[in-house]
Amino acid sequence: MENTVGSKFDYQKDVGKILFVESFYGGSHKQFLDTLIKNVSTYTIVTLKPKKWHWRARCSALILSSLIPPITTEKVLFTSSVVNLAELLGIRGDLQGLKKIVYFHENQLIYPVKVIKERDIQYAYNQIVTCLAADLLIFNSSFNKESFLKNIASVIKLLPDYKPKDLQLQIAPKYILTIVWPHRWEFDKNPDLFFRVLYRLKENNRKFLVSILGQTFADAPPVFSIARKHLQAEIINFGFVESKEEYFKVLGSSHIAVSTADHEFFGLSMLEATYCGSFPLVPNKLVYPEIYPKECLYDTEEQLYTKLLRKTTENLNSESPGVEPKTARLIAKWISHQTMESLFCAEGKNTDGRTTKTSSLLSQLVPKRDFIDTSSYSRFF
Repeated sequence: MENTVGSKFDYQKDVGKILFVESFYGGSHKQFLDTLIKNVSTYTIVTLKPKKWHWRARCSALILSSLIPPITTEKVLFTSSVVNLAELLGIRGDLQGLKKIVYFHENQLIYPVKVIKERDIQYAYNQIVTCLAADLLIFNSSFNKESFLKNIASVIKLLPDYKPKDLQLQIAPKYILTIVWPHRWEFDKNPDLFFRVLYRLKENNRKFLVSILGQTFADAPPVFSIARKHLQAEIINFGFVESKEEYFKVLGSSHIAVSTADHEFFGLSMLEATYCGSFPLVPNKLVYPEIYPKECLYDTEEQLYTKLLRKTTENLNSESPGVEPKTARLIAKWISHQTMESLFCAEGKNTDGRTTKTSSLLSQLVPKRDFIDTSSYSRFF
């Protein structure tokens, strides 16, 4: 067991002291937690040695209940799905007032068995009740999340009677939605509309995280500083990201990219976000209808709010954020054919007489090349 109090460099926002609990502190669990702690200013960590996984899954709540120190300034409890959170909260009532976040490295609902009736459902049951007790769920992949949600009913069917209903609907909204707004911080990008929608989501207790990116200026509209205060708990990135690599990582970690622009002739940042896997929501005006299919368009502020609201509450009967990166990739591929070629490419003749599409604009920029075959775009999509 390890029980330490740490102090690292300042975290991006003041979330108060965090209590980290890990029942199996080894392998990927240890690596993940160690990396996470590097970004936290003040924390307490309580861990158990990585041995006898099955016993840890069954009994760690009881063990940890006596090792976790009394709560003082902690506001957040962060744990992996190995511990039965419902049991831990039942034994340690003082933890119930914390914001409870559970991270899923894996789920036990789809662990391979020859016959489902032979499954020891204790581990799956533990994870289901842990989800019900948590405030926020984080899965390390869409497959992990969706395989968990889809198989709750098959586990509950094994109960002899008094089978609870609609557990999936209770758990699915706890999966957090991540939103990115990657635009210049000026009035023509209409940040006011974007923040009004986010304020409504928050007022209705919808869970989301947001990255507000883009080029910033000394005289940026005051709405940004106001939003930073009102959305302090939701903002995970705020301002211009110097590193292009880090910028793409933020785009790739977001479920939805939003544009609220009143002035746009192409929208490169939205194309970048789409390529990185974010599902685009854009106004049904300006250049956007030329580029994006109707599923990505909204006409009014109310429609944008409704679309985002649905994404924070929907179940797997509709397309969820977890599967949208695949849809976004298809959109990006469509964009590459419908937009890139029309902008950059023209008919031409190859050296062997075959007709090929060439890039007149790019060939001017790179004059040493006779032509640029548009098949090279495929590496970007």
